[in-house]
Amino acid sequence: MKELLLIAVGSAIVNNVVLSQFLGICPFLGVSKKVNTAAGMGGAVIFVITISSFITGLIYKFILANSFLISKGIDLTYLKTIVFILVIAALVQFVEMFLKKSMPALYKSLGVYLPLITTNCAVLGVALNCVTYEYTILEGVVYGFATAVGFFISIVLMAGIREKIEYNDIPKTFQGTAIVLITACLMSIAFMGFSGMI
Repeated sequence: MKELLLIAVGSAIVNNVVLSQFLGICPFLGVSKKVNTAAGMGGAVIFVITISSFITGLIYKFILANSFLISKGIDLTYLKTIVFILVIAALVQFVEMFLKKSMPALYKSLGVYLPLITTNCAVLGVALNCVTYEYTILEGVVYGFATAVGFFISIVLMAGIREKIEYNDIPKTFQGTAIVLITACLMSIAFMGFSGMI
């Protein structure tokens, strides 16, 4: 239990996927204009990363890295990236259909960024990290969920800050993307303060 708690806190706060690993920057910058939209994107990413961590863990353990196949000289582990991308793409299609049917306003506000979850390097990065760190399936799911929660925290914080920035007097040279990147840098520095926790 202690190990799972360390994985969760470490991946959500200390090694935040966006602010310390710099994965998933595209939706982080693109969808963080409004808190509602950012929360919707964060929720979709939590679902996709958690489920994909579980499914890719099962596929890797029981098919790609199957000890019986490896003992017969058949090593399929080199297919992990392609297989993981296919699993993630299928899950994103499921999320897209669900949101289109049940939450059309959120689906419309996410726009092109919802299909971009498929190519969000954070989702694929989590699946590949689970293999690299040699996590069990349970540890992989905890790692995936906590990483996605870290993404959710960072994108909602950024959206809240960006909503407040709109009402401030910002010098012309810093308006637009410049102030967003400076804000992301300051958030990253702030999250570095958690690095001594674990």
